[in-house]
Amino acid sequence: MRMRSCLAAPVALVAAVCLLLPAACLAQLQVGFYNTSCPNAEALVRQAVTAAFANNSGVAPGLIRLHFHDCFVRGCDASVLLTVNPAGGPTEREAPPNFPSLRGFEVIDAAKAAVERSCPRTVSCADILAFAARDSVNLTGNTFYQVPAGRRDGRVSNASDAIQFLPGPNSTAQNLTDGFGLKGLSTEDMVVLSGSHTIGRSHCDSFLFRNRERLANGTISPAYQALLEALCPPNTSPLTLITTEIDLSTPTVLDNNYYKLLPLNLGLHFSDDQLIRNATLAPFANAFAANETLWKEKFAAAMIKMGNIEVNTGTQGEIRLNCSVVNPGSSAAGIEMLFPAGDATADEVATS
Repeated sequence: MRMRSCLAAPVALVAAVCLLLPAACLAQLQVGFYNTSCPNAEALVRQAVTAAFANNSGVAPGLIRLHFHDCFVRGCDASVLLTVNPAGGPTEREAPPNFPSLRGFEVIDAAKAAVERSCPRTVSCADILAFAARDSVNLTGNTFYQVPAGRRDGRVSNASDAIQFLPGPNSTAQNLTDGFGLKGLSTEDMVVLSGSHTIGRSHCDSFLFRNRERLANGTISPAYQALLEALCPPNTSPLTLITTEIDLSTPTVLDNNYYKLLPLNLGLHFSDDQLIRNATLAPFANAFAANETLWKEKFAAAMIKMGNIEVNTGTQGEIRLNCSVVNPGSSAAGIEMLFPAGDATADEVATS
């Protein structure tokens, strides 16, 4: 695939995204946040992502998903990157919704190393992850958008929070709308962001068994299910590493073909199929199937909106030196006992 510079993206799309975003959404973050303190920050992240993408195009969907899974648990604070929970217990990245499927950690580490060499102790891991997701969208879909920055990194990462807040592949329409609503995202945002499934792969355990029920009620193509049954072993488990493309037609291109496959009963997950079975969701899915430009404009706007979920700013949290561990001296172990997930005070109490 030919890689395109973000500078080549249509100016009209960027302008359209700005019109779609409410002013309050960007109140805490700022486009060009590092213009003075680290003017090459975004370029360094882009270089790391582009180099990794040239080696393996699968890093792009991995980074988009990594950003999504970060923002939905304790907000966009890079807590999903932590390998050690200072409060004890397993981290988000060890939770079943994330392990072993999450990927792209090494790309974030490479980007962080490059940024630290240029601007020590300045750019948060949370912002690097948001930039990397944007660059992945651009590399796969030629869709560029400005990322408001100024996030600070969190100090708590619990597997139980990931299990509680991340929507799964077997979610019903109601589960999906409720879960996104809890994070301030609309029903339309949910359908829009589901379109990221147009790139990437999924593990057998996330679709095989629920799809047997779909086969019985006629909501998945028998030929498609036969292919999946041939691919996945009968003893499939959460640790089965076999994967398949989510989008059969253009699995490496961020386009609207995901929506076009759903009416053909070719949605891989039960949750994908829900978009056309629900009377509220179907009009959105049909509109995006008919108009790729519309979907891309709304997708960019929804990514920015998602990137604003429960962010730490100002003196909250810290600027992590190593994205996989909190800074020396951080005292999250005691803080987590006082403030559960969803309470921003936990990161505000122990400021860096």
